[in-house]
Amino acid sequence: MEIWFYHLERSSLEEVLPGLLDKARERGWRSLVKAPAGRLDQVDPLLWTWRDDSFLAHGRAEAPHAARQPILLTESGENLNGAQALFILDGAELGETRDFERCFIIFDGRDETALSAARARWKSLKDRGEALAYWRQSPEGRWEKAA
Repeated sequence: MEIWFYHLERSSLEEVLPGLLDKARERGWRSLVKAPAGRLDQVDPLLWTWRDDSFLAHGRAEAPHAARQPILLTESGENLNGAQALFILDGAELGETRDFERCFIIFDGRDETALSAARARWKSLKDRGEALAYWRQSPEGRWEKAA
């Protein structure tokens, strides 16, 4: 299991998350998006209207048929849909990760509190011996692996 940190500097979560979810879907992975309820309320309609020619099918963990959803939005983090990709937003707790292939921790580097929390999380996970990668945006907005 790999844990990838995505440091948002030039793009918003709303601009980045759908693309990452789409890439996970292209790999054949199901995804679990874990965040506080308020953030999930913002992400839910975004995924239906992501692009004019496409949407990302998804559901909420508390709704019927959660196990069928290719992308599941949750506060609890329980892997009801058998996801291989875990997306952590707004400092949500990581929880148990052994069922996942990859975890994406996405944080806003323009927010000092979020940046400090991400640094502390990185240090804690590194001290535990987790496989970590750090991605940041180039001046052109492309993702570059920095660590």
